[in-house]
Amino acid sequence: MKYRDPNSSFSVSEELKLIPRWSIALAAVAFVGVQYLFYYVFPHPHLHHAPVALRIYFSTSWSALVAVYMLMIGYISEDAPRRNMGKWLWILLCIVLQGGIGPILYFILRQPILTVCPSCGSRIEGDYHFCPQCAYRVAANCGSCHSSVRSTDLFCTHCGHDLANDNMPDRLRAYPE
Repeated sequence: MKYRDPNSSFSVSEELKLIPRWSIALAAVAFVGVQYLFYYVFPHPHLHHAPVALRIYFSTSWSALVAVYMLMIGYISEDAPRRNMGKWLWILLCIVLQGGIGPILYFILRQPILTVCPSCGSRIEGDYHFCPQCAYRVAANCGSCHSSVRSTDLFCTHCGHDLANDNMPDRLRAYPE
């Protein structure tokens, strides 16, 4: 597992890369399958007299909803292991608890992303400044208020402390002095 900088910003493209190919294929099949069910297997008698645009709207919206649900299950299957959560438990809950309850519970209860300490290899939360096992400094922080700072900051954005006096390890500095 790679070290992840806790000061890095959230990236939607990075999160979308977690969706596995099988989930994308399943979403495409589900989209087409719901279209088929809507028009040929379970045609609603009232919708046959409705305008074509309304029938297309309903079939497309229900198909898209099912496809997005399949993509969400795929995302959860890849996201849960990196948060040290039970992959199969959450997939099962998403399938059993219909109506979006399973994914909502997942996103409410999910744990922070775990990273690996570069020194001792123990799994730690991404927002830790020091490893709780070996006291290795994994992220830059202010020596006065202990809040996170970027490696390019000269002064703390929270308390104004001069970060040059903190004796920060060279590996956490962006620019050598």
